[in-house]
Amino acid sequence: MIKKIFSSRKLHNNLILFIALVLFSCNRDDNTISFTFLQLNDVYEIAPIQGGKFGGLARVETLHKQLLDENENSFLFMAGDFLNPSLIGSLKVNGERIRGKQMVEVMNAMNFDLVAFGNHEFDLPYKDLQKRLNESNFPWIGGNVYFNDKNNVPFYKKVNNKKEHIPETYIKEISDTDGTSLKVGFVSVCIPSNPKDYVVYDNMFKKIRTSYAAIKDSVDVVFGLTHVKVTHDKRIAKLLPNIPLIMGGHDHTNMLIKTAGGIITKADANAKTVYIHRIIYNKETKEISINSELKEINTTIKPDKNVSLIIDKWQSILNSEISNVISNPNEVIYTSNEYLDGRDKPIRSKQTNLGKLITKSMALAFDENIDCSLVNGGSIRIDDQLYGDITPMDIFRVLPFGGAVLRVKIKGRLLKRVLDYGEMASGTGAYLQRYNIHKSKSVWFVNEQKLLEDKIYSVAFSDYLLKGFDIPFLSEENEEVYSIYYPLEDEIANDIRKTVVAYLKTN
Repeated sequence: MIKKIFSSRKLHNNLILFIALVLFSCNRDDNTISFTFLQLNDVYEIAPIQGGKFGGLARVETLHKQLLDENENSFLFMAGDFLNPSLIGSLKVNGERIRGKQMVEVMNAMNFDLVAFGNHEFDLPYKDLQKRLNESNFPWIGGNVYFNDKNNVPFYKKVNNKKEHIPETYIKEISDTDGTSLKVGFVSVCIPSNPKDYVVYDNMFKKIRTSYAAIKDSVDVVFGLTHVKVTHDKRIAKLLPNIPLIMGGHDHTNMLIKTAGGIITKADANAKTVYIHRIIYNKETKEISINSELKEINTTIKPDKNVSLIIDKWQSILNSEISNVISNPNEVIYTSNEYLDGRDKPIRSKQTNLGKLITKSMALAFDENIDCSLVNGGSIRIDDQLYGDITPMDIFRVLPFGGAVLRVKIKGRLLKRVLDYGEMASGTGAYLQRYNIHKSKSVWFVNEQKLLEDKIYSVAFSDYLLKGFDIPFLSEENEEVYSIYYPLEDEIANDIRKTVVAYLKTN
């Protein structure tokens, strides 16, 4: 058609008509508004991981700015878990533990548009969480989490010395080029998997329905920004089928799940990937279309200079302060000729060589013979593979939580229940890495002998497992837990990281 116009005798007039039609089509309002969401979740490291190959918040910021250039209505979200754990966060500066301060400073520079509470935000003592809230320049949303006092009030942050309560819902107004605007609402809940004295969790499902009911008539569309298990997100999608997109966290592995009313998305932990959601909303029909792209954050993305400067500052602090925690942190203590796998997906779903190395070191931390040892995969946080020369710094990155190794006398029947539970929890942090235990034809073996339910076993556990967070029935109150030995402060078993370091030094 265009060729015919340009070959006509009426070239001039037709050309003017063509240009007019183009201009009209570009300027007329098509009753739609487009906007973009950039989704992150479960980010514990500000710098790239896996030898610099993946992740890095300076790279994410470059992508963020590219999206803003593409569409000024682009927004950056964090679906929970960013203040803890990390090796930097465990260190002290001027006598005070960092505890997420580095992450808030980086995220302030990135101008996040909204963040949700994740369960690991509550790892922090309350006074430190309050400091991080006060330091943050970005808005928070907290649908079902409250400060535990007699009134169970919402958490708050201080802005200009005034308390601003963290809202249960959040509204963002998006402007269109034609002068109209779109009101977008957000609802959020956090998984109640980290009980602390200062926090109260309301029922996730009841609360998100209440939040949705409270906001739906005030906005054009509602989205979810959650930090719960994918099974919970699926249930939420059934309860609230009008939510077209739930941006979730907690599972650490990327996924896109179609629901009756929309989709659930989760990116990989530590910004190995992010989700880009390009959204078009029809203001007349109220219909919405979402084009979701999983974007790998890798070396092809040039880091943002301003964010890089902040990250470099904190990495320098890490390098200077770590020696106060570990003697000779960069000493080569072991050389591995195979990749020791601590990546999130395998460490939470199958026995890995790194998991076996950690649990073997736990078993050898005591003079008394240990039958077997167990650690939850969620305690292993490096999300990387170790290869070649390994240093104490590497081990502290692997196990940033630390914690003691406990020697526990336990009934075989309870041990079997624990092992069965860990196996069924494949894909989550409750999956168990183990030593001297294997399964064959549905039968568990301990030290190559069939597990006997009436036998008393001596097991090395990470102290976290005995708190009942991952495995509810495993605690010191269980009558089939007969004794627990808590190591003294000067014993290597008092810190699982030092246990592993000591083992590697002798092998």
